[in-house]
Amino acid sequence: MDEVKTGEVFHDDPLHSLKQFTAARIAIGRTGASIPLGQSLAFKLAHAHARDAVYSELDIDMLSSNLKQFELPVLLLHSKAAYREQYLQRPDLGRELDNNSVDLLKDHCHDKTDVAIIVADGLSATAVNHNTLSLLKILIPQLQSSGLQVSPLCLVKQGRVAIADHIGMCLKAKLSIILIGERPGLSAADSMGAYITYEPKVGLTDESRNCISNIRPHGLTFKAASKKIFYLVQEAFRFKFSGVGLKDNAGHLDS
Repeated sequence: MDEVKTGEVFHDDPLHSLKQFTAARIAIGRTGASIPLGQSLAFKLAHAHARDAVYSELDIDMLSSNLKQFELPVLLLHSKAAYREQYLQRPDLGRELDNNSVDLLKDHCHDKTDVAIIVADGLSATAVNHNTLSLLKILIPQLQSSGLQVSPLCLVKQGRVAIADHIGMCLKAKLSIILIGERPGLSAADSMGAYITYEPKVGLTDESRNCISNIRPHGLTFKAASKKIFYLVQEAFRFKFSGVGLKDNAGHLDS
C-alpha cells in the first residue's frame, strides 16, 4: 500500500491509489488533527482561481481573430447586464439581449438558418477563452459537412444560458448551441459547457435543453465533446425536439 508523508510521520492512506482517477481532494494526508500545510495552501489557491474565473472577461480580440478562420460573420453582442457585478446579482438580465444587440442581429437575419452558435462568458470567461477554438475546429466542419447551415457566430458578454434562445429566435435558427463558462469549482476553473436547444425562443426553460458539461483538456476532451454535441444535434433534427425527452443513446464515445 502506498504511504503518504505528513510532516515527520508516515500514514497509510487506502485512497491514495484512487487519485489517478479524479482531481477531487482525496488522500491528502494529515498532520496531527489537521491537513498538511501544502494541501491547505493548495486549497486556498484553487479557491482564488475560482474567484478569478468568475470575474474574468472574454478576450474579444483573440476570439474574434481566431473565429475568422471559419469564414463566417462574427457578431459582438451584449446582454442587458451592463457590468459584471450586476450580471452576478441579476441573472435575469443576463438572459436577454440589449437593444443594440437586437438591432445588430436584425441586420444579419435574412433567411432561416439551421444552427446558431453562441459563445458566452457565463461564470468563467477563462474557460471560454481557453477552450472555444479547439472545440469549434472540430464541431463546425462536422456540422457543415452534414449539410447544416451555420449562422453568424455570436460572442456575448455577460450572457447566461437562456440568452441563446433570444439569439436563436432573432436569427431564425432551427437549433442553437451555446458554449458557456461553467461555475468554477475547486478542482476546475476552466470548465466549459454546451447547451443545445431545438426551436429556440424566449421563454423556454432548462428542460428544453440538452447539456454537455466539463469540456476541457482534463475533463471531457474536445473530440469527445464534439461527438456528443453533433450526435445530439442530429437527434434533435430527427425528432424535432430537444431537452429531457432527447436521450444520449450513442453509447461510449472515444475521447
